[in-house]
Amino acid sequence: MLRFLLQCQGEDARHYEEWDSLLTWLDMAFPEDGNAEDGTGFIIAKREKEQDEATIREQFLNPPDQDEAYVNQVLYIMQNHPMIDQQILALERAAYIQAPDMDETIKNWLVTQQVHPVVQFKALQCLRKRGATGTITLERLGEATELDLEVIPLSMDEFPNPIIRILERTEQVAEVDDPTLPHFARELWKESLQFLYGTAAYHWMLRDDDDTVDYFAAALHLTLLLTVYGSANDDDIRDTYGITEGLRFRYEQACKALRQVAVLQQSGDEEPES
Repeated sequence: MLRFLLQCQGEDARHYEEWDSLLTWLDMAFPEDGNAEDGTGFIIAKREKEQDEATIREQFLNPPDQDEAYVNQVLYIMQNHPMIDQQILALERAAYIQAPDMDETIKNWLVTQQVHPVVQFKALQCLRKRGATGTITLERLGEATELDLEVIPLSMDEFPNPIIRILERTEQVAEVDDPTLPHFARELWKESLQFLYGTAAYHWMLRDDDDTVDYFAAALHLTLLLTVYGSANDDDIRDTYGITEGLRFRYEQACKALRQVAVLQQSGDEEPES
């Protein structure tokens, strides 16, 4: 049923993401379901599903008739819709619009208006997809950040190596307790990065040393357990990741940064005071 829904058109973009996440979790939890004896049938079906989904999605986001009324509607929803999902969908459409002043319109909106951090990040990705160049200075979680539009990550694979190392460290440890946790860790990390990208906490993560990887991975693991199970043993987490007393303060600061994201996700609108 989920594979069928993913091939249908007309739903909100977030629905497709949720269905795909659920399908991925089911595939991980029940790998024997839907597989041929050698696994080939499943792999081929998955590839075909991904290709079909990408084609349908592009047709949905890039209609052939893009007159002035269509462009104005996309811009209005992007800038004014009360639902974040609809703003994000409008930004995904805006990436395909061939209008000469679209880049400057998006930049001006980001600079002059208070925009939710996730919508900000999606707008930056939109500008990157459109081939925008140069830098833009935005307020992100109360901090002035200068961002290079040409290197805005479009996927997890495009983030710098230290960011990937933190996730991989958490995935390796979490998988021992529950084979489905790495999937949720990846989703949680991706969501957190959308909030933190460009901030001091983000640049802190970029220190490519084992200690930084350990205490951010531990903070991610703690946040993951609190999110999925509602509870976690902080002492066990610190022991598992080798967080010594010398690293305790930095670990707690990393936890604080991820908690700030959790608070902001729950509030859904205004940023927490810094």
